[in-house]
Amino acid sequence: RPSWASKCFHRLMGLYRNFYYSGGTERLRDHYGGLIVVSRISTFFSSKAGNFRSQFRLLCIASNSFTTTHTFSPLLRQCIDERSLPGIKTIQAEMLKSGFPIQLSGSKLVDAGLKCGEIGYAREVFDGMPERHIVTWNSLIAYFIKHRRSKEAVEVYRLMITSNVSPDEYTLSSVFKAFSDLGFDKEAQRSHGLAVVLGLEVSNVFVGTALVDMYVKFGKTREAKLVLDRVEEKDVVLITALIVGYSQKGEDAEAVKAFRSMLGKGVQPNEYTYASVLISCGNLKNVSNGKLIHGLMIKSGFDSALGSQTSLLTMYLRCGLVDDSLWIFKCIEYPNQVTWTSLISGLVLNGREEMALTEFRKMMRRQIHGIVTKYGFDRDKYAGSGLIDLYGKCGCSDMARSVFDGLNEVDVISVNTMMYSYAQNGLGREALELFERMMNLGLQANDVTVLSVLLACNNSGLVDEGCEFFESFRKGKVVLTNDHYACMVDMLGRAGRLDEAERLVNEVVNPDLVLWRTLLSACKIHRNVEMAERVIEMKSDMRGMKLKKSPAMSWVDVDRETHTFMAGDLFSHPNSEQILETLEELIKKAKKMGYVEDKSCVFQDMEESAKERSLHQHSEKLAIAFAVRRNAGGSIRILKNLRVCVDCHSWIKIVSRVIKREIICRDSKRFHHFRDGSCSCRDYW
Repeated sequence: RPSWASKCFHRLMGLYRNFYYSGGTERLRDHYGGLIVVSRISTFFSSKAGNFRSQFRLLCIASNSFTTTHTFSPLLRQCIDERSLPGIKTIQAEMLKSGFPIQLSGSKLVDAGLKCGEIGYAREVFDGMPERHIVTWNSLIAYFIKHRRSKEAVEVYRLMITSNVSPDEYTLSSVFKAFSDLGFDKEAQRSHGLAVVLGLEVSNVFVGTALVDMYVKFGKTREAKLVLDRVEEKDVVLITALIVGYSQKGEDAEAVKAFRSMLGKGVQPNEYTYASVLISCGNLKNVSNGKLIHGLMIKSGFDSALGSQTSLLTMYLRCGLVDDSLWIFKCIEYPNQVTWTSLISGLVLNGREEMALTEFRKMMRRQIHGIVTKYGFDRDKYAGSGLIDLYGKCGCSDMARSVFDGLNEVDVISVNTMMYSYAQNGLGREALELFERMMNLGLQANDVTVLSVLLACNNSGLVDEGCEFFESFRKGKVVLTNDHYACMVDMLGRAGRLDEAERLVNEVVNPDLVLWRTLLSACKIHRNVEMAERVIEMKSDMRGMKLKKSPAMSWVDVDRETHTFMAGDLFSHPNSEQILETLEELIKKAKKMGYVEDKSCVFQDMEESAKERSLHQHSEKLAIAFAVRRNAGGSIRILKNLRVCVDCHSWIKIVSRVIKREIICRDSKRFHHFRDGSCSCRDYW
């Protein structure tokens, strides 16, 4: 607006006059003083919004006193941040007007144009420069290669050579990739010769690696090997490039030989090295070498990398070891499409067509998100809400939030679903932040919103905040149900505020089974026998309500099959003997790390030793022992129908540290993520 612009002008000129009179002409020419004023002016602009920002940059460079690198650099950075081509052109005009050196200004302007993605402008400035620095040449070549415009990159390189500019290691390592993309083998050999003349082939590992990779892509593994032998300092990337080339060309024996030579030189392989050499072992059907390399992978910690696991799976299948390959596949927590395809094609190769079809059906069931994304429904608020709910119920709140953030439009359903996911996983603060955002968007809260907010406070120990929200909701438009009251009773009960919880139950006109169970559970936790008896005697129809505790049960998925365990049931599972052996080992190791049975969790009147045995037979302990016994890779996921007890919670924390794996337990109220001896609930549940 004109009035706003006028105020900006007078304020900036005031800054300029103060600067002028405070130090005279010499002070004006001082770089650091100029930087101070420009910094203050830039800060002033960054605090304003509008379309005048680019126009007013002229005021920052209105005097020759400011024509320094220190002046233009922050202004260009600001234009880059805003991706403002008009702003860059404005600065370019002032640079020319003030007599700024064209070489220096051109380099900065080309760099700014490339970073803004304005290649047309950058090339125009580049072509207008009488002389160009090597960095500018390299920037333009690298931009073209990054954006898959290899032909234009080679054209710039040719212009560079005809302009008598000597390439450096960055030029050559970039342009060799362009040659391989285009199949320009003759020109590549000439440039290789230039690299030899400049001494870069032998002394620079980046140039050497680029040459090896280029010759490998040309199918010339002999030339690639000659280059590798001449490079003075060999690293894992250089040697891996050659091994990949051998494997891709079918020279599998040479790949294994190069791998052995690599180990002999003391160079440690990486994930890509293992992935390539395992494929070669599979092609050679050399299972002995394959198993040795598998052992090295485990020792070096690369056995959990998806690329290495997929190649290991493929190797065993090509060697006819189907059972070993299935074991590897079961250790992969999140197989991708390549892994599934390797398994299915390998099963067909080994005559297991029926199993291949079964695995194909499993793959399709696990690819729901991928299919939704493929057809463009992942940004739809309805399909997106379904995905958010799916990930939330699997304990993957990060994935749920990723889907939520990608929605084109949010509504009360999608926000509620995301808040509930946070609440179940104990991320109360995140849920409340989302609720505040929902209110700011003007979305109308409903009964699910209220339940999600209260549950978030409950599972995160935010009792005071929960009470405040509950009072505000009672005064609002949403009609509160027994579920809302049960959540509040549970929150107050766990916090030890039993009198408040009891008063809240008495406010409900027709309290249901869940409400009474919740209050009685709180009485049991805090051992308030008097209140428990009063609650039971208060209702004459309690027997008719069948207030009976369900048997404790846990479920665990192992080898893509669900196994059920019941507390105290030690013999119904076909692997019961092995489960009990593993459980005993885990209990011994846990005790060495500080685990002591919490016998207060046993309410029956029995001897101390019997109480210990009873605690050891809880369903979640049996499920975890089974999963550990089967050596299933990745996280262990347990589903429990009741709230996890204090003793099991303490035991699982220690066991997660013993087995060095994450244990995810979803009980009747929330998710618990056990990692390295601690739980995501921070011991509040």
